[in-house]
Amino acid sequence: MCTETDIIYSYDGTFDGLLCCVYECCVQNETPVGLVIGEPDQFTFSQVREIVTDCARADALMDAAVKKMGKSISDFTRKAFLSDLEHKDMFILKFFLMGRKYGIKTMYMISDPIVNTLFKAVQRCEHEAHLLLGFVRFSDTGDGLSAIITPKCKVLPIMARHFTDRYRNEKFLIYDKTNRMALIYADHRTEFLENVDFEPPETTPEEEFYRTLWKGFYKSIGIEERYNPACRMNLMPKRFWGNIIEMTDEFDRKQSLPRPSGLNTWQDISNANRLE
Repeated sequence: MCTETDIIYSYDGTFDGLLCCVYECCVQNETPVGLVIGEPDQFTFSQVREIVTDCARADALMDAAVKKMGKSISDFTRKAFLSDLEHKDMFILKFFLMGRKYGIKTMYMISDPIVNTLFKAVQRCEHEAHLLLGFVRFSDTGDGLSAIITPKCKVLPIMARHFTDRYRNEKFLIYDKTNRMALIYADHRTEFLENVDFEPPETTPEEEFYRTLWKGFYKSIGIEERYNPACRMNLMPKRFWGNIIEMTDEFDRKQSLPRPSGLNTWQDISNANRLE
């Protein structure tokens, strides 16, 4: 294993930049005490070394890792990088260094804290992307389709293939409001933008008409006797409701309700309303 040092690596926050940090570890035979994006936020006694992103080095590192750890390492580490795991870059760096020592066995060392933490992060990321494939609601803006989502993880790169295949002749935009990231698809080309802000345009009368129809359909297929708010929140997390057309009315109503003393969940409030 690489020798632990009192050095902090500074990189640009990209996945290729992180791979270059791993490359530097292998060349210098050292493990940094931490990773930061850009300049450190606060004063530190540790030496800060800037790692310049070099795509050729990043590709070389990933090719070597695939040969050593197996083909799944690329997809696994990229999804881990898209997750909401705190200090994910340091976990991924240490995971690559473990792979350098143990090879393909690293992927099966589930009891190891680093491997286990990354597997759970990837599972959360994949699960959230899977849910959002069914919860994205597009609106017709005249020039194309647009949708807003609020995931915890950066799931747009995982979801992109599904929507570009399904709407290959359309122009659309999906905006991740949480991570300020946008997926733009037009003329059969896909582009990702980061650190951007987007405000949806005003809806047209035709769009409002179809929204009303969709809400009516949603209500008409519901069975009152099988109403189960706990099950619904389990299958459709409440944090997605604000962006789902058929749930916006209920979401806005519950957001405006005062939270009664001693009631800590919307399920409790729903039950309290029924008792009234």
